[in-house]
Amino acid sequence: MSNAGEGVRPAGGNKPLGAPRGKRPRIRVSCVDQLGACRCHHGHKPGDVFDFDRDRGKMCAMACHVGFPYIDILRYGGTVPGNEPGTAKFCCPEVDTLNVWLAEIVDE
Repeated sequence: MSNAGEGVRPAGGNKPLGAPRGKRPRIRVSCVDQLGACRCHHGHKPGDVFDFDRDRGKMCAMACHVGFPYIDILRYGGTVPGNEPGTAKFCCPEVDTLNVWLAEIVDE
């Protein structure tokens, strides 16, 4: 007997779990600094700005992978220690480049 699917939906309801798509805040991700001496292999440089939902396919996969947990924290109301509320700084893992990124909630 399989337990697949148990606990997936609230009892007596068919509504999906998590925040509705339209209710999550928008996140802007900006490249704010570069600490390494080499050019980014993906072409990113300080001053690049992306809307995380619309433009993440244009961002380096490594930067997205590192930034995603921070972005999730911001989206669901958390704060990242050492950062201003509504913001999170992180670096890409490319050791020769080390682009510094800033994720921030966009107020509309």
